[in-house]
Amino acid sequence: MYDVIVVGARCAGSPLAMLLARRGHKVLVVDRATFPSDTVSTHYIHQAGLSRLQDWGILDRLVATEPPAMRHLTFSYTDIFLEGFADPIDGITEVYSPRRTILDEILVDEARKAGAEVVEGFTVTDVIFADGRAAGVRGRIGDGPEREFTARFVVGADGRNSTVAGLVGAEIYRSVPAACFVYYSYYDGLDWTFQHRTGFGQQQLGAWPTHHGQHLVAVMRRKERMREFRADVEGSFHEIIDQVVPELGEDLRANGKRAENFRAMAYPDNFYRRSAGPGWALVGDAGYHKDPFTGWGITDALKYSEVLAEKLHEGLSGSRPTDEAVEEYTKIRDAESNGTFELTCSLAELSLTPYYDSVFRATSMSPEYTTKFFGLIAGGIPGEEFFAPANLERLYEDVNMPADRRIVTRS
Repeated sequence: MYDVIVVGARCAGSPLAMLLARRGHKVLVVDRATFPSDTVSTHYIHQAGLSRLQDWGILDRLVATEPPAMRHLTFSYTDIFLEGFADPIDGITEVYSPRRTILDEILVDEARKAGAEVVEGFTVTDVIFADGRAAGVRGRIGDGPEREFTARFVVGADGRNSTVAGLVGAEIYRSVPAACFVYYSYYDGLDWTFQHRTGFGQQQLGAWPTHHGQHLVAVMRRKERMREFRADVEGSFHEIIDQVVPELGEDLRANGKRAENFRAMAYPDNFYRRSAGPGWALVGDAGYHKDPFTGWGITDALKYSEVLAEKLHEGLSGSRPTDEAVEEYTKIRDAESNGTFELTCSLAELSLTPYYDSVFRATSMSPEYTTKFFGLIAGGIPGEEFFAPANLERLYEDVNMPADRRIVTRS
């Protein structure tokens, strides 16, 4: 019997398994994929996420694979323009956007090195229950015979369409409709810095360097325009870039060479699922999912897998009831992620509310507050501090924002 079975071995599951195994717990990780393998992702890791990798002693291993370091970011919201970078967070002065074929393989390998057992190519078909508690999983590798593994605790780290969540009956208790769809691909021949540009007409361009000298280039539009987009994917893709940042559209046509097929991200609604129950928990996108607009998926997976690992250790070591400890993990996650969730859901509408328009417009006129903006985005400055009414009042005063444009509280 294992102490913990983790279903899903990517950015939430492998770190959780690694951290538990380092504490001496017997851990099994299963995943239907085999590694290295790719997955739909925009790859971005904020400084706050890199800080977790640094603390775990594996950031240097990622950096050694030579993902391009980014130290200058450009954001725009129609006619509001912000560029710069956050102050260091735990000494980290750059961000990376590694390919998932590389990042996930490192994380799986680190789980193995820590002592976790990893079974790849394993599809879970059922969660075993005993005395009303999750007590293991059933599944198979390919067309092989069904196998059964038992454990004191089961964790679903298997993504937004989590099989474990469905099998344990984890209901969604907070949901915000998804506003947009995303298409992206990888391009050779570009020399762009990080770009996150929202244009008129509710459309967005994102681009940043990744491994192999390539750039990930993504576009977003409102979901109601998806059929129109699909009628001519290549043409629509270029049309959005041409309209949002014409000079980048021109450069892409002249110098960019698409290296892979387009990938679509038609995300489900943003949600929180119940993520703790008798003998089970959910982590990563399985329990808490939001639009990719703010790029917080990987960072949150790393951050909250560490919180869950700590709470599971408390329970498994006998210092407190396991279910009680894991329930505390969900409360911490919900409280700490709420600001990111709300900001993401609002910005992903691709049109600023009067409140955010007022705040970001004033921010763009203040070098000091622009740095704070990037600190907010990077996870170094709490939203409660950035958006505090007293701080916004000072910002508006410093930049001489007209009185009728000053909004200090969300309506």
